[in-house]
Amino acid sequence: MMELQFYGATDRVTGSSHILRLNGYKILVDCGLIQGSREDEALNHQPFPFDPASISAVVLTHGHIDHSGRLPLLVKQGFRGTVYTQHATVDLCKVLLLDSASLGERDAEYRRKHPETHEDQHAEPLYTRNDALHALTTMTGLPYNEKHHILPGITIRLQDAGHILGSALVEVWLQEGSVTKKLVFSGDVGQYSSPILKDPVTIEEADAVILESTYGDRLHRELNLTLAEIGEILRSSSTRNGNILIPAFAIGRSQELLYLFGQYYDQWGLDQWQVYLDSPMAIEASSIYWDYPELYDEEAIAFRNDKSIMPHIKNLHFTPRPEQSKAINAIKSGAIIIAGSGMCNGGRILHHLKHNIERPECSLIMTGFQAEGTLGRSLVNGDKEVIIHGRSCKVKAALHTIGGLSAHGDQNDLLRWAGGFVNKPEIFVVHGDDPVKKIFRDTLEKRLHCKATIPVSGDLITFNP
Repeated sequence: MMELQFYGATDRVTGSSHILRLNGYKILVDCGLIQGSREDEALNHQPFPFDPASISAVVLTHGHIDHSGRLPLLVKQGFRGTVYTQHATVDLCKVLLLDSASLGERDAEYRRKHPETHEDQHAEPLYTRNDALHALTTMTGLPYNEKHHILPGITIRLQDAGHILGSALVEVWLQEGSVTKKLVFSGDVGQYSSPILKDPVTIEEADAVILESTYGDRLHRELNLTLAEIGEILRSSSTRNGNILIPAFAIGRSQELLYLFGQYYDQWGLDQWQVYLDSPMAIEASSIYWDYPELYDEEAIAFRNDKSIMPHIKNLHFTPRPEQSKAINAIKSGAIIIAGSGMCNGGRILHHLKHNIERPECSLIMTGFQAEGTLGRSLVNGDKEVIIHGRSCKVKAALHTIGGLSAHGDQNDLLRWAGGFVNKPEIFVVHGDDPVKKIFRDTLEKRLHCKATIPVSGDLITFNP
């Protein structure tokens, strides 16, 4: 019996997780952390809807925490198989999972010291750094575009998704007797012609496709217009004697920004600024990106070959240590501060926001998706007052939302990729807000003339011979 069951990233955008069953084996595709409001994140502490010890193997599409973040918990609760993923994703997970564990440990310690509820007095992290280290030992890196038989009757192949370094579209062949069915998991699909990485690979055949829909209801701004807008923001901000804050995901967005800063250094007048990459994780990830030039597109390869250091920005400062980060807050003007988290729901960006968001001479540039319940979503929605570390702050800094730099493909990118299937497989729409999924489902059926379905958590699909 060949079965697909949906779990995570069905009722919400984050927490990606799906199970395949064949010949008594269970394959988990992604094991992501649920992100968003405190209520959403509390769901991570609920038991898995399956026995972790029963999972035979995991296939991980990429390193972002909403796809990988519960792997240490899975191992902690009994998983003993292998996690298959792309080589670069293994390296990025060494950074991401350890950081996630550290954040969880610090949060639990803070709650125990400053309890607001009875549960806070006994708060424990979801998992520890030791749990994350144990999970990392289960990972096996694979190259793109090679078939691998991971279990009897189960073969996988990873293809470049163009989302972040090492992100993969996963092709899965399930064979039972003389019958073979092929499923494709999109993970997260990147933009076509985006900086640094190659375009998503076209796949032509499948019996079923599990497709994300994060931006399935909208179009990003064209890249050339986005670049012009960034340049104008930098130029206009330079006359206002303030700082520029850029909340950025440590993996993908931070590296893309540094790449663009290097490319447009003179054109954007960056010599007038001091640029701070204030994220230990982003600093480590930038080094990993530098080590995988074979995954770059042609333009990025040419740019890298022309530089002796990474990245080539004369006034760039790495500030991994806490005291270096705190020193930035004494700077009142002329600083561009890139810090995490990208959704402003934690990390060093909160401290910089406290020192700058009430200053009208400062600017805030939002460059990525902001999930419901996060501080970033409140800012993008135009809230005039927000709570940061328990303190009410009035939003007086100039807010700029830049959509064209998203690591996710927009509606046209998703349709272009899904349109590559020549045999019109059924598409299961996941990984999006409910209204977005409905719009995207209807658009798929209208534009591609295929059957599209929105599964809910627990839905079971059986593929009959």
